[in-house]
Parts: sequence; C-alpha cells; structure tokens
Amino acid sequence: MLPTVADVLALDAVRRGNPRVVAGGDRLDTRVRWVHVGEVHDIAHLLRGGELVLTTGVALPGEPDKLAEWISDLAAVGASGLIVELGRRFVRELPRAVVKAAEEHGLPLVTLARETPFVQITESVHARIIDIQLQELRASEQLHEVFTELSVEGASPAEVLSQVARFSGRPVLLENLAHQVLACDAAGGDTGTVLANWETRSRSVSPGERTAYDAAAGWLVTMVGARGQDWGRLILLCDGPPSPRDIVLAERAATTLALSRLLERHQESLERQAHGTIITGILTHAYSDPDEAAARARAVGVPLTGRKLISAVIRLTASGGTALGEQARLGELAEATAAACRDARLPALVGALDQSRVGMLLPLPPRSVAETALGVLADRLRATFPTPFVLAAGSVVESIKDVRRSFMEAEQVAEVAVRQPDGRPFYRLPDLRLRGLLHLLRDDARLQTFAERELGALLAHDAQRHSDLTRILRIYLDAGRNKAVAAQKAHLSRPAFYDRLRRLERILDTDLDDVESCLSLHVALLALETFRRDAL
Repeated sequence: MLPTVADVLALDAVRRGNPRVVAGGDRLDTRVRWVHVGEVHDIAHLLRGGELVLTTGVALPGEPDKLAEWISDLAAVGASGLIVELGRRFVRELPRAVVKAAEEHGLPLVTLARETPFVQITESVHARIIDIQLQELRASEQLHEVFTELSVEGASPAEVLSQVARFSGRPVLLENLAHQVLACDAAGGDTGTVLANWETRSRSVSPGERTAYDAAAGWLVTMVGARGQDWGRLILLCDGPPSPRDIVLAERAATTLALSRLLERHQESLERQAHGTIITGILTHAYSDPDEAAARARAVGVPLTGRKLISAVIRLTASGGTALGEQARLGELAEATAAACRDARLPALVGALDQSRVGMLLPLPPRSVAETALGVLADRLRATFPTPFVLAAGSVVESIKDVRRSFMEAEQVAEVAVRQPDGRPFYRLPDLRLRGLLHLLRDDARLQTFAERELGALLAHDAQRHSDLTRILRIYLDAGRNKAVAAQKAHLSRPAFYDRLRRLERILDTDLDDVESCLSLHVALLALETFRRDAL
C-alpha cells in the first residue's frame, strides 16, 4: 500500500523540520502517490492527483482570496496534502485564509518550522514508494507463477482456495448459483463460524459487477465461469475494503477455477484415445456431417452405417485413492470393456468420456436384440474386471444424428444407478424418475437459476422474517393442492392456512390455483432439496 501523509510526517527527514499539522488533521490517512516540489502559484494544472506538495510559498499571491483559491485548486485536482516551510514567504505562521481554506476542503496542511532540504524528503518518500511497487511486482509475479501452475495441473477447488487463503490470510469460499458452498478454506479460523447460516447471508449479497466489494457484508465477490457461462462465485471475507492485490488475487483464482473445470486429463492407450475422440466428436457435433463420423469410426474398425446404435456409459461404483489412481482405474476399465466387446465379437467404440466415465457406442446388426448384447457384455466384463461398476444404456437409435440423445440418456441413468446399484447387469432409462433427473442436473447453472427465479423471493422473505412459508408451500403442493388436507398436515386452522396461501401468492406473484404455476414451484422445491442435500 502507498504511504499515507502520516507516514511521511514520521520520516526523519520531515521530523527534523519540526512539522506541525495546522489543518486537515482528520485526513492524515490519505495516500501519497508522489511528492512534488513547486514554487509557482499555478501549480495545480501540473498535478494528476495523489501528490504531496512541498513549497516555501515564495511565489504565492498576497491577497487572501487568491490564497484561498490556490488551496481550492490543489484540493480539486486531488492533492494528498501540502507542506509549507516557514521562514521565507511566511515567517512564523500561515495566513488565516490558507488555513481556513485547507480546513474547508479537507486538505492536510503542515508547516515546517525549520529549514529542511526538500530533496531529502522527496528521496525518502520516493524510495519508499518504489520499494512498495517492487514488492507488489514481486507479489504479482508470485501469484502468476502459483496460479499458472495450478491451472496447468488442473488443481481441485480446495487446492486453489488454499492458495488464496495463504496469500490473503482471509477466509475464502466457492459457492454455486444456488448459494451452496462447494469449497471453503477458513484461513485458520473456525469453519463452522464462517459457514454459519451461509445461504441466508449469501442471498443478501448481490453485487452488480463481476467483481465487487460489498461493504455491508465485508465480502469481495467475483463470478466464476468460462465461455460465457457462470456457474459459481468466489467470496473473500474481508475485515475492510480490499486492496488492489486482493482483487487481483480473487480474479486470478476465479480464472484458475474456471480453467480447472474445463481441463481433462486421460491416461489411455492410443486406441482408446482415438475411440474417445470419435465419441466426443459425435457428442459435440465436431464433425461436419454424420458421414465424417462414420468414416472415422470405420477407419478404426467399427462400422456404424446400416446398424442399430446403442450408447452406454460405464462408471465405477467405488471411489477413493488419489486422482492419478482413479484415472488409472478408469483407463483399466476402458481397456477391459474393449476386450469384452472383442471377446463377444461386437465391434464398438470405447473410450473415456472424462475422469469418471467410460463411454461405449455399440453398433448392432439389424436382427440383434439390444438387451441380449448388453447382458453378454456385462457378464464378460464382470468376469474380467473385479472392481464394482454399473453399466447404463440409452435408447436404441437408427442414425448417428441421434447418438447424442442416446448418450445423454445413458449418462442420466448411470448417474443415478451408481449411487444406488441393485445388482442388475445393466440399467435403462425407465429406472429414472423426476427426483433422479433433478439430481443429475443439480450442478447445472440453468437448473439453479430456475430454482432461484421461482423461489428466490420466498426464500429471502423467510430468511429475513424467520417465517416458514416455504414449508407451507411444500405441504400444500404435496397434498395435491387440497387445502383442507394441507391445513390439517400443517396443524393450522383453515382460515390461518388460507391466509398463508394468500401471503404466498403476494410474495411469489403467482396464482396457486394455476396448475402450471404450481408444477413449476414443485419442481423448484424438489431441486432446492437436491441442492441442500448434496451440500450436507
């Protein structure tokens, strides 16, 4: 941080002049960007703001109103203060007009009773300013090196936040758009205190810029996202206005978090990489037309044209160990899946989709039954790969254009099945219900935004007034909008329950007799439960 006027007055070079503050004593914390020596009466136009002006006053006008105007001009350009050496132009004290004008404009005004070489003052202050700038430059270089390394390594949010806490010495948190904490580093403090009543506190802080400081909460908030899609907020808990370095630190960390989410690291054979590239190209529409994808698949020995196509996602049910260990096991699963396909004489594209899933695109002859082929593959894979896994399949499609939809179905099924496997050889889409679908989409910013849009006003009302209208809404919707049944379940009289429904309609600005409105609210409540349950 730049030195203040008070810091300058504490320097030996200044103290030898016997300094005395005659105006603006409450502004001595003003920062000094530079020191400027001037002996001209129209010096203001030479300044850019933040300068501490040194003068003997020999060239100043004699009229009180012109002296006051001179002080006014200095204050207008943002001078940080004025030091006047007595003895040449002003012998024992400054004119009353100068002191009065400085006090009115809040300009720190200091006199030096003894002759003082101004060069000593400028050298002392400038040396300190340059030293501070060098320290900031070194710190900036260190930030760049640390967070560049974290970005390259694809560091976890916990690792990124650990570095933020180390550099700032302050608690830092990462939350999603539903105000649920994804990662937290209390910087040596009590984590429970930092997280206490978090959702309510977070909802009250809504800065209008991507990076902004909320003085009431003491939070420095910056959005986290990439490619135009924000998915979270990084929050630095400050005990005062953040420094420029704190702002750079928060924004650099947010960028690292966004990049880490995009990075994918694979440890696969060249064949698996090639298969995975083709599958990913189909899913992301990277190929100009389906024929290009078919040609690429045919080049690796997997014919896709003239076949029924079924997509599958395979996930390990057990987790643990290091990230590299997990990655290695996923590579082994991909190789074992490819071997099972070869043993069953079923050519297929097999490759890792990310660090937790293996994807398989299986072309079947026209008369083949998908369930039979999936059952054979599941049995062969379990016989050769001892680690528990789930195999989830999408719908059978007739063309490459529909493969993406089949994969999306398989991913949804796998996400639910891996949490509650029941020993089936494979899983299909009918196993999903609405809760499972919302669970799969819990990290999607669009679902979080939907829930916030539907329920934000109600949740804020309950948080501010400590009411339970959200619970009342849930009871009403669970009762199929039967008011009598809902009132009984809420343990309220009908008039009291009807009154709460009217309040809900005012807060939500909706009609609770409208079926579509209630459906939206019910889905939003189920989504909110998913967010909160996953945050536990």
